[in-house]
Amino acid sequence: MNHKEDTKTVEDLVIYKQFIELIYYTESILMKFPKCERFALASTIKNTTYEGMRYVLNAFKEYSKEQKISNLNQLDTCLKMIKVMIRVSYKKKYINAKNYAAWGKKLANIGNLLGGWMKSCLKQ
Repeated sequence: MNHKEDTKTVEDLVIYKQFIELIYYTESILMKFPKCERFALASTIKNTTYEGMRYVLNAFKEYSKEQKISNLNQLDTCLKMIKVMIRVSYKKKYINAKNYAAWGKKLANIGNLLGGWMKSCLKQ
């Protein structure tokens, strides 16, 4: 399954839509962080989230299977880093259990979509 044949634009990708939702949610949650963390942990979470979106866009645009898989692996690393940082945020009580669960669910959904995308690339 080639994503360029199924979709005309990156905006049609489910993972893109889910990542946009993750960005909106992340931005709203980071507003709750204490001011002392806004330029440290919160900034790192935000930057890593945007970096992940960059890998989604790069993978969509890439024709080379090896480069596409490389971008998807980088995206996977970003997702794992975000999971670590939200765990730290929860342990430091910057977010509550409900926020932690919701954020984790969004990341898990994107991770599942990513896994499917990677499998489809390997089958080509």
